[in-house]
Amino acid sequence: MDKLRQAEQLQKNREIMIEQQLKGRGIKDLRILAVFRKVSREKFLSAEFEAKAYDDHPIPIGYNQTISQPYIVALMSENLELAETDKALEIGTGSGYQTAILAELVQTVYSVECIDDLHGAAKIRLRTLGYQNIQLKCDDGRKGWADFAPFDKIMVTAAAEKIPNALTDQLKEGGKIIIPIGREEQDLVLGRKDRGVLVTRQLIPVRFVPLMN
Repeated sequence: MDKLRQAEQLQKNREIMIEQQLKGRGIKDLRILAVFRKVSREKFLSAEFEAKAYDDHPIPIGYNQTISQPYIVALMSENLELAETDKALEIGTGSGYQTAILAELVQTVYSVECIDDLHGAAKIRLRTLGYQNIQLKCDDGRKGWADFAPFDKIMVTAAAEKIPNALTDQLKEGGKIIIPIGREEQDLVLGRKDRGVLVTRQLIPVRFVPLMN
């Protein structure tokens, strides 16, 4: 398949993904749907996986890590109720795809990745794509990024046994955090900070790679 035909097919697959995987499962936020139409998921994958960019499942990105299925990325983004003025913290940069989605929806994204090679690749990729409202660092994500706290929203893209205290501390009053909690069996948990206390509720069962240091 030549490059033009491949690009056309990927565009077609992206539209099918939006209609079936996102709208079809209840994603309604028009800003999020527009961003998923804009951001090319294949640009965050190695060449061998480009053709599968819009498939309905996670895709390996190396180092036993994955890029989450599109629906989960959209669901997490929608539940945070992201605003254009928000300062967001992401734990687990990975390929940088979710980072780019966030950057299209909020004012500034601070993203932490503990695997140096993934951090380096994402930094180059996001810079090449022209994003200027993203700050990246390689560190233990469980520590958050205290230098820029408090954050309006926090998204964690790897599973923890409990919500790290540092992340709760760095969340602004009234702010929201979304994180997978559990070991083999996990629940996607949404929390809101109310008078200094994190009030949480479970959304859906999920499966994420574990949060590493």
